Amino acid sequence: MLESMRPDWDTYFIAIAMMAATRSTCLRRQVGAVITRDRQIVSTGYNGAPSGTAHCLDIGCLREMLGIPSGERHEMCRGSHAESNAIAQAARMGIATDGAALYCTHEPCSLCTKVILNAGIVKVVYMHPYPDKLAIELREETQVAFEPFPPEKIALAQKWLKRSFALFETK
Repeated sequence: MLESMRPDWDTYFIAIAMMAATRSTCLRRQVGAVITRDRQIVSTGYNGAPSGTAHCLDIGCLREMLGIPSGERHEMCRGSHAESNAIAQAARMGIATDGAALYCTHEPCSLCTKVILNAGIVKVVYMHPYPDKLAIELREETQVAFEPFPPEKIALAQKWLKRSFALFETK
């Protein structure tokens, strides 16, 4: 019975990306990412201010203050995106991302798409769409697979997370 309740690999890694998103310090959206190679996690990331700098949770959101819509003017954000943070963390630890897969809670923006392409990542699975036309145009020029996670499986990932926490509840 328990064996049949195991998530498939994509659901497993998306659920872990969902958990990584809980570390986000962004006031607009919480995003998590997981990089894998050969079905092994090599790095995780979430969106937030760079190490050693003030978090938006503490000082507010510049994009909100300026009324910048989602998907525009990425340079006006003090935070780094989850995908870029996961790639930077792998680089910091000396872990290659060439040939890796990246699982993220949101479709990568154009800045993250460029970093993903340059990092040699060959597969990206994401849950929620993100309004960035340039990102789509860039992806159409490559052989990298950008795959939306099936919406019907999001509920399964959430159910799997809830079940996994229930296994470790203290009585």
